[in-house]
Amino acid sequence: MRADGPAAALAWGAAIGTLGGLIGLGGAEFRLPVLLGLFALAAHHAVRLNLLVSLVTLAASAAARFGVAEFPGLAAHWPEIAALTVSAVAAAWFGAGLLGRLDARRLKRIIAALLAGIGLLLLAEAAAGDSLHLGAEPGGWWRAPAGAAAGVAIGLVSSLLGVAGGELIIPTLLFGFGLDIRTAGTASLIISLPAVAVGVLRHARAGGYGDRGALLGIGLPMAAGSVLGAAAGAALLGFLPVGALKLLLGVILLVSAGKLWRKGAAAGAAPLARGPRPPRR
Repeated sequence: MRADGPAAALAWGAAIGTLGGLIGLGGAEFRLPVLLGLFALAAHHAVRLNLLVSLVTLAASAAARFGVAEFPGLAAHWPEIAALTVSAVAAAWFGAGLLGRLDARRLKRIIAALLAGIGLLLLAEAAAGDSLHLGAEPGGWWRAPAGAAAGVAIGLVSSLLGVAGGELIIPTLLFGFGLDIRTAGTASLIISLPAVAVGVLRHARAGGYGDRGALLGIGLPMAAGSVLGAAAGAALLGFLPVGALKLLLGVILLVSAGKLWRKGAAAGAAPLARGPRPPRR
């Protein structure tokens, strides 16, 4: 089996999807370092492909949740959910356009910083648990503006990393707005789906998915593996300590962020090694 062929993409997608399913995420934050490192995709291409795989994974998760599970009561939380959704969609559209204007070195450093932030968030969640919960009650004028502000940040992160944003949406709803984990998971899907779809649409309109070889050889099998893995992760949820898993994956993300930051620094230093300048006349 080739290390960067379709079978490898399927296997990596399944493994990452399983980890994501275990901790309640789509796994895109772990998929991106694999696309950059193992499959050696350029940063812009990796982000666009990651976003497309995230959309497929999200759609499968939504179909499973809404088709099988009972829909939770969201009436008390619609102000923040609606504000989060609208601002995340707008920011995702803007961020998708911004992606094309960033050079590779700067984009790698932005990705490294965002991955490090998500890694630290996983470590904080694992260490603090429910103690981070603010205990906010439904109602209050501040909920919609706070949701809009959070949505801007989430939409930008989604478009610049190619992720669904659940790793930021769920903690925001849990610790900032007082939703329970099941309701937050459903709300996260409602918010993420349009934001990711808008990002994919803008990349598609700009010709970002013109490489059919990468789509069929990496994107399609990785998306299939992610869907299968997410289902497997959900089935294994009761057998593994999620807190310990968050600690491990947080460390992995920090290590990946460090490696990517160094690559960005090396890319910035490369032009200096071209040789001495010609003497002035």
